[in-house]
Parts: sequence; structure tokens; C-alpha cells
Amino acid sequence: MAKPVVFITGGGRRIGAAISSMLMQSGYYVLIHVRNSLSEAQSIINQHSESNDGEICGDIVQTDLLNDNIGDLIDIVTNHPKVREYGGLFGLIHNASVYQPIGFEELTFEEFKKNFTIHVEVPFLLTKGFYEQLKAKSGSVIGLVDTSQGRAWQDLTHYTSSKNALRQMMINLAGDLHPHVRVNCIAPGAIISADWEIEHFASVLEKVPMGRSGEPKDIANAAKFLLESAHLSGQIINVDGGWTLVE
Repeated sequence: MAKPVVFITGGGRRIGAAISSMLMQSGYYVLIHVRNSLSEAQSIINQHSESNDGEICGDIVQTDLLNDNIGDLIDIVTNHPKVREYGGLFGLIHNASVYQPIGFEELTFEEFKKNFTIHVEVPFLLTKGFYEQLKAKSGSVIGLVDTSQGRAWQDLTHYTSSKNALRQMMINLAGDLHPHVRVNCIAPGAIISADWEIEHFASVLEKVPMGRSGEPKDIANAAKFLLESAHLSGQIINVDGGWTLVE
């Protein structure tokens, strides 16, 4: 019997790589979207295919979400042999993200729009474009948001605004797409620090009740849980070591 197929954006590095890896390990066929991380994604596929008696566990779909035609991406995935063999798409994970501080005085509308393109426009187009494929398999959509709701994060207006727009869109889609497709969110807390936020990351960890940072596999566990929880929709799971309880 064909394996359930999951498509993840930005699935070759960091948190996306952990999700791709765990899903392959759990018996899914994963279509990994990348822009540049071809070697990293291929390494994930090779690793799990070798441990699965040589059966290929995934494939790579390369495109630039900012500049390429999203309709072409939808056609490629929809017509992928494994999607056709399985009879649809079981999971769609909106993981691709941009994350860079820019002070308000330097923030351009072009940069603001870029964040909304990656975090809101592309997830909308992909969810709409794959709806019939997801509906056919009573599938699941997961959006990777964050814990910024109701907080002011310095120099990240463009990022937090767009991530919170994604959060609200996902919750609304949970209502619009039921009972055929489940829609949920994961909000990572302090998991991986960017080079520019090491000092801030350390200060956050001082407040986290668990007393440590999380790991990418913690997010991957949440993604697998949401994919396989047939009666969960419209939920936001904060994978943050309890940070939102004390902030």
C-alpha cells in the first residue's frame, strides 16, 4: 500500500529538516521543498532510504517561493507519481520562513511584503491549490507560527505581523475546511537561535520554566502528533518549555 504523502516547505534545514526526518522515519513519503538546500535534503532522503531496505522515502521539489510561479509548484506536487499513487496528499506543512531584524526606520515596504508573501500569501495559495488533494485523504494542514502574539518584539514588526496573520488564517481555515481537512498550528519557543540573537536567546531561556532550550525534534514530534490526531483541528500547540505561561 502506498505511503501517506506529506509536502513541507523549507524542509531541508533546521526545524524543517527535523520534521522531514521524523516523518520519513515514521513511514511517510515526504516531498521536501527547498530553495538552495539540495544537498541537505538529499542527505535526509538517503539516510532514511538506506535504513528502509533501500525503499526511497522522499523526493525534493526545488523552487523559489518569492520569485517562481506557485501554480507551477502546485502542479508539480499534484502530479508527482507518489501523490497520484496514494490518491492525494495527506499532509501540508507551512514551514518556510524568513527571520531577520530590521529597525522601523530602515524597514521598507518591499521587505514587509516579502514577509507576508512567505508567511501568508504562499501558505494561502498552497492550501487552496492542494485542497482537493488533501480532501481526498481527509488530510491535515500545519502552520509553523511563533509565540509573538500580543508581544512587541524589537525590530521584528514585519516578521511578527506576518506570522500572526498566518496564525489567524490557519484558525479561520480550520473552520472553513472542516470536516474534510484539519488545520492546526505549532508555535515554537526558544529552539534554535539565529546568529544575531544569541544574547536575546539566552535571556529568554532564563525565563523558560523548563530551564533549557527545546530541540528541533520537539517540533517534529508535535507535527507528527497533529498529522495523526484525527479529532484535532483549530489548535495552536506552544512548544516553548512553558515560556508562554510566565511571559
